[in-house]
Amino acid sequence: MVNRYMTAYVDYDRDGDCWTREFDNNSDELEWHRDRNDRLIEVIEGTDWMLQFDNDLPFIINKTNIIFIPKETFHRLHSGTDKLVLKIREYRDDERP
Repeated sequence: MVNRYMTAYVDYDRDGDCWTREFDNNSDELEWHRDRNDRLIEVIEGTDWMLQFDNDLPFIINKTNIIFIPKETFHRLHSGTDKLVLKIREYRDDERP
């Protein structure tokens, strides 16, 4: 199943609370946002991409990094030199990692 509501990414391989998300590198900075649930993301591929949390400097994310993003925490990505592929696992309140 593919989500094309936002042009910055495409979702696929959804299996319950896990899915793969692919970003293109057409934008220097992606929008600030926050998610309704906790998420654990694993970087599958991507070069020179950065993740930034509110009130923090951006940091480089690399292949095999696993990053926890708490629910309702503002964050955004900064584009790298190629596409970014993430494996995302979302957790409900009763199943925190």
